[in-house]
Amino acid sequence: MKPDESEERRVGTPLIPQRSLLSGAHVPAREQAAQAASASIARTQLESIYSGNTTTPTPQTTPAAPEPQVSPQHPQQELETNNPYERTQTNLKEVQEAQWKNYHSAWQDYYQKYYERYYVGQVYKARQALESKVSGEGSAKGGIIASQPQTSPKEGEVFSHDEAMYDLRSKLLGTMRSSAAKVRKSRHFIPLTAAIVVILIFLFLQYNRVLFANVQAYISPGDIDPANIIIDPTTNVAVSPDPKLIIPKINIDVPVVYDVTPDYDSQMKAMEKGVAYFGIPGANSKPGQIGNTVLSGHSSNDIIDPGDFKFIFARLDHLVKGDTIYVNYESKRYTYTVTKMEVVKPTEVSKLVYATDKPILTLITCTPLGTSLNRLLVTAEQVSPDPKAATAAPSTSASTQSVSIPGNSPSFVDRLLGNKE
Repeated sequence: MKPDESEERRVGTPLIPQRSLLSGAHVPAREQAAQAASASIARTQLESIYSGNTTTPTPQTTPAAPEPQVSPQHPQQELETNNPYERTQTNLKEVQEAQWKNYHSAWQDYYQKYYERYYVGQVYKARQALESKVSGEGSAKGGIIASQPQTSPKEGEVFSHDEAMYDLRSKLLGTMRSSAAKVRKSRHFIPLTAAIVVILIFLFLQYNRVLFANVQAYISPGDIDPANIIIDPTTNVAVSPDPKLIIPKINIDVPVVYDVTPDYDSQMKAMEKGVAYFGIPGANSKPGQIGNTVLSGHSSNDIIDPGDFKFIFARLDHLVKGDTIYVNYESKRYTYTVTKMEVVKPTEVSKLVYATDKPILTLITCTPLGTSLNRLLVTAEQVSPDPKAATAAPSTSASTQSVSIPGNSPSFVDRLLGNKE
């Protein structure tokens, strides 16, 4: 329904209510003006609806509030209007750098204390478990292990650095001890230990002569009789009928076994009792006879081999030209002077056989110490009694091709393989 013309003519005119509508109450002038403005706004809106114009602006009944001024010194200052609900994002305050630092520091301090408390608790649990295990093992073995009563760490308690290190060290020691106990109890440990022991025994049996020979090279290999320390080698002194070889420089005073054949087994057996006479065709003379008198002895032998003269020639290589050697034979003493030293192979028997018109003495032994690789030949000529009074050696036509220079006994491996030195 369209408003009447009278109402239309009064559009924009304040409507003053009649006093009869207010039930006789006194209405102030300010309230009357507000009511008139409200009625005018309502009429204007109704007119706009019926006329089809929805873009008609609402008339202002009150003066608009002035727009707030933004200070140029504070471009981010909060902007406000009379309506508290009309706000934009430009009214946010700028967060200062110090505030961010305080914010992050607070979180870092929180996490540090949290993890510190966590790890301290883990260390405490590990210590408790270790002490319980040690106490249980000590009780099983009949021992008594006294420990201080432990209490769980209270809330807020912080361990010192020394306490934390002690706990960590105790945990590591406990782990190592338990691992060692497992290894000792392991069945795999027994075969490994047995294998190591077998290897050590094998090495000792194979190379013990090297060790003992080098030790004997620096100690006296024999006991010399003070009566055999000759002051004047040209003096005739009555000696016992026992055959002997005497070398004062290297403290040798050893029996000589003459009644022996040059084969390997006989030589090894004779050298258990001293040094052996190695009489071969062309070198079968004896002291006081023209020709070469050959005596053989051990420089090193297995410690398990029989005999007391396994290292009698360990220091034979210490002799030099001009040294004196004495031989007692048939109650007579013969004096020799070293003239030559030579290293040959075990098969070079020809080095012992040569023509000579003098009484010669040759001592042979193995070299280097602890092996039978080569033979050391020490050659000496007779100087007393007068070599011109020497007699001829018995002649023989036997062959020396199948004979080799004697040496040490076979090593452990050679004995297993059935080889001879």
